[in-house]
Amino acid sequence: MARTVVISGGGSGIGLATARCFAADGDRTVLVGRREEVLREAAGQIEGAAYVAADLSGPEGAAKVARFVAEEYGAVDVLVNNAGGNGLLEPAADTEDPLARAAHAWTVNFRINTLTAVLLTEALKDRMASPGGRVLFLSSIAAYRGSGSGSYAGSKAALHPYAFDLAAQLGPRGVTVNVVAPGLIDDTEFFGGRMPAERRQARVDETLNGRAGTPGDVALTLHWLASPAAGHITAQTVQVNGGAERGR
Repeated sequence: MARTVVISGGGSGIGLATARCFAADGDRTVLVGRREEVLREAAGQIEGAAYVAADLSGPEGAAKVARFVAEEYGAVDVLVNNAGGNGLLEPAADTEDPLARAAHAWTVNFRINTLTAVLLTEALKDRMASPGGRVLFLSSIAAYRGSGSGSYAGSKAALHPYAFDLAAQLGPRGVTVNVVAPGLIDDTEFFGGRMPAERRQARVDETLNGRAGTPGDVALTLHWLASPAAGHITAQTVQVNGGAERGR
């Protein structure tokens, strides 16, 4: 039976790969993101896909998605919280004051990485299929090893206790909640060819299998966590980083 799968950040990279993975099983996918043109193009590549352009860092955007889901589907079987990004790629603070710049960096990262996931989840959690619903969060290896600036890593790490609390809250309804923590993933806008070759190779060398990850590696893990086979797995973080989280 076809399920309804809502994927934030579904227009590119890991989100788009995840949408394709679920659609291949005949599931209905709803792609969510800020850029309508990107979403429209992505949805056009996936049979039966719908999309909602919304800024999930504010209550209005999350409520917009919830209204669409309520009107079109009624319930959500799988929610994949993939939207996010590197705050360093967002507009910089228009100030030279170091404290103001630090406040800006932390605020931006928590807005785009933490609030986007929390607000969408809060907007849809009462509509999760019960039993059988799945809530999934995209964290990062940075939550364990840092990100150089602290703010991005902190914004991803904040998802872990939220997911645990949510798993306890939704568990009695038969809804599982899990986190996936990728490392270096090629072919994504997050990395997007901006990483110097030497730094990228150093990241690859930290893995135990000698390669960068792909969007498909993460998508297939999310798909499995949403399957009946993972029905007794909840409040867990699955590392998808070639063992790099352990270090070498």
